[in-house]
Amino acid sequence: MANRYLIVIDMQNDFVTGPLGTPEAAAIAQAVAERARAFEGTVAFTLDTHDETYAQTQEGRNLPVPHCLRGSDGWQLIPELAAVRRVRGTKVFEKPSFGSPALAAWLEAEHAARPIDGIELCGVCTDICVVSNALLIKAALPEVPVSVDARLCAGVTSAAHEAALTTMASCQVEVLGR
Repeated sequence: MANRYLIVIDMQNDFVTGPLGTPEAAAIAQAVAERARAFEGTVAFTLDTHDETYAQTQEGRNLPVPHCLRGSDGWQLIPELAAVRRVRGTKVFEKPSFGSPALAAWLEAEHAARPIDGIELCGVCTDICVVSNALLIKAALPEVPVSVDARLCAGVTSAAHEAALTTMASCQVEVLGR
């Protein structure tokens, strides 16, 4: 049996229906939940996670919109994915910024224990957190096939989404569904 991983990036209320939500993010929510529910392999989630010091961070100064504050409703996974998390008992990585070195390190350890056949990413925002995590994972595991499903991602804008997909393809991340 193949050893495959699905990483769902930041599908949290604040990015889907909250202050940083977009119609594109809302449009992929059901499909992402279905992919996570039906995925044959290991599923993990990332959570963009901030605290009361967010405004003092570089990100907070550049994006002065409080979001994904630990414990808030906006920080929670969207309901469809919260249900998947409960049923599957998935691992969750909180990250204070765009990429998760802890996620990449965990995948390296998983690969050392049992070689990974493929890692797929989906979620939001294609042009910020999805691309950051895809490139961290690809750097950590250069010989493991990494893919991103363009149909299950949403960017800040459609132009930024497309630019991120192009960047990932340039770095040997396979772009599916384009």
